[in-house]
Amino acid sequence: MSLNDAINTLQNHGYKMTHRRKAIIKYFSTSDGYRTAKDLYEHMEAKYTGISYDTVYRNLHLFHDLDILESTSLNAEKHFRINCGDHHHHHFICNLCGGTKKLNICPMDDIGTLLKNYTIDDHKFEVYGLCPSCKQAS
Repeated sequence: MSLNDAINTLQNHGYKMTHRRKAIIKYFSTSDGYRTAKDLYEHMEAKYTGISYDTVYRNLHLFHDLDILESTSLNAEKHFRINCGDHHHHHFICNLCGGTKKLNICPMDDIGTLLKNYTIDDHKFEVYGLCPSCKQAS
């Protein structure tokens, strides 16, 4: 999702575009991979002294609810990234740096034949490990 798409999504849902919200969206749109609330807080604190964790969490969850951000759990902590917004796909996620690689396959293509009489509402498929850079460094 582009910065402009995210801004339009917020405004179309009746939310104000503040400097802080724009800075949060920019942070995620220029970051490769998933980031934690703490990562975002430390980034924002440098520019907006006194910003609260509550403000960070509130905006993270708003952006997630509006599908501006995607989320996953890594090491029992919620991580966020900008929504890819293009075709259906899944991700490889590095356990160390949080970087991602798009996987243009979906196991649901085969699952449908195994669950013929079931109704599937949603699914999530992620592969975890070490990216080449982190593997080489360890």
